[in-house]
Order: sequence, then C-alpha cells, then structure tokens
Amino acid sequence: MTAKTERTEEIAYEVIVIGGGAAGLSAGLILGRARRRTLVVDAGEPRNAPAAHMQGYLSRDGVPPAEFLAVGREEVASYGVELVDDVVLDVTRGEDAEGFAVELASGRTVRARRLIVATGLADELPDIPGVTERFGHDVLHCPYCHGWEVRDQPFGVIACSPMSIHQTLLVTQWSKDVTLFLHTTEEADVPDEDLRRLAAAGVDVVPGEVAEIVVKDDRLTGVRLADGSVHARSAVFLAPRFVPRTALLERLGAEMQETPFGMAPAVDETGRTTVPGVWAAGNATLMTQQVVHAAGDGYKAAATINNELIMEDIEASVRV
Repeated sequence: MTAKTERTEEIAYEVIVIGGGAAGLSAGLILGRARRRTLVVDAGEPRNAPAAHMQGYLSRDGVPPAEFLAVGREEVASYGVELVDDVVLDVTRGEDAEGFAVELASGRTVRARRLIVATGLADELPDIPGVTERFGHDVLHCPYCHGWEVRDQPFGVIACSPMSIHQTLLVTQWSKDVTLFLHTTEEADVPDEDLRRLAAAGVDVVPGEVAEIVVKDDRLTGVRLADGSVHARSAVFLAPRFVPRTALLERLGAEMQETPFGMAPAVDETGRTTVPGVWAAGNATLMTQQVVHAAGDGYKAAATINNELIMEDIEASVRV
C-alpha cells in the first residue's frame, strides 16, 4: 500500500468571495451572470441565524433566514458559481503581487485575481443570564427588524451601549410602554438633556443593575434587578457590541477607520478597500446594515470588479 502524501490543491478563479450571507451571495449572483469563474466560501455563521424570520426585505419579508440563504445558494449555483462550505484560514498576495492565494481549512489553496470579503460581524452580548438564549426571539436589537412583531407590548431597554438612549427613544415608535433599565450606568451620569427627552417620550427610567431576564413557558416575562425586584416586560431591546470579522482584511494590510460603532475598513462607494484588488461588502464594512443593504453592497462590488476585469483584459490584449 502506498503511503498517502499531503498535497495542496490549487485552483484558479477570477474572483473569490469570502462569506456566504446576503452580501456574498449577491456578489456571487452578479459575477455568475457576468460569466466570471467565481468561488464563494461560506463558513456557515450567518449573523441572523437566531432569528425566526427576517423583515424589511421587499418580496422576502418574513422569510426564515435559513430559507433565504438556501434559495440564494440555489440561484447562485445555477450560474455556474462554485460554493463550498469551508473556512478561510489565511489570504496572501501572489507572486509579484499578482492575485491572491486563499488557504482553506479543508487543505485546499485557491487563487483569484480579485477578492470580495463579506465575512459579516458577530454580536457581542452583555453577560446577563437569559440574554444569549432569548436573543433574536424576544431579546432584540433592531426595531426595524422586529418592532412590528412586538408592537404595543411592554418594552424594556437595557443600557449597555453609548447608543442606548437613542435606541430607547427610537423604540417608542413601536410601543408607548417603555422602561429604560440603567443597568451599570449611574443615573447621575445620564445628561439632563437626555433625561428630559426620555421624560417627554414617556419613558420610565429605572436605576439598578439587571440580574437576569425572566422567562416562563419559553416566553420573556420580565426583567429582574440585582435587588430582587421584577419588572414585567414582554420584549427587551439592547445594543450589542458589534465585532466585524475583519481579520483577513487586516492581515492583507487594509486601512481601518474609526466609526461610531468601532473600527471598520475604509472603503469607497463600491466597497473597494485600500488594498488593490480587494473589496469588502455587508456588515464587514458598516455594522448597522440590514440584509437588503448587504445584498446591494455585494451587487455593487461584483459589478465594479467585472467592469475592471473587462478593461484590464482588453488593455492586456492591446499591449500584445
């Protein structure tokens, strides 16, 4: 029996899309329709996986996220785009800075002339018992995504972000029964102007640290404070810390910039980063994007890359 030797498979694509969410699949769809040899690498970590439905996407309002992605993958594959369930371990520039080598966890190394990084972000939640388990169900972060489904119910908002006051005022559009739990914020640290706004909006402000989310019969029923008191609520909003998955972009040397939500790659209106040949799309570039925005990002990046490759190949032919 001949002993197996490790070998790395190298396949060349015109474009590799890293990330198989709305942005990545949208980019794959446009590139496939443009007859580009394209690979989409999907690590299978969609941000909206905890949610039962996604809202606000015209013609797909209320569709379960997994169903949305399954339909998208089928559409993309129908144009000859290759999709693989894998994890990108590293990305390096090719020889003479031409193209990129992408190392996959499966052992493959694949190459491409252009890259689209659509790796999304992770929501870092406060360490409060019950929050992680209920997130995406009745512990929520975006009223545009979930406000209609819990409208007119008693809301709680847990202050755990510089954006919490704004979030509290925002959700009053969906319910007039809103309580802001200051959690680890001291009432004296809340600006008087914000307190006046909260009062004008009819928001109750409750000091004291939140100890846990109270759940009964698989339903959120209240918020328990550290002093033992329980405030009956049916839905709780909070602002997670957004953690964009930008490690690959940083390793390639992409310039990062400060935003109100943290560091993000500097990109132009098409998603082009400061690294030649590399685009970013979706929540990897702007943490507040919804699914519909991410899909638009992927479209723009793909169309720009296709146009660039057309002209690059024509110019090469002219030189010959």
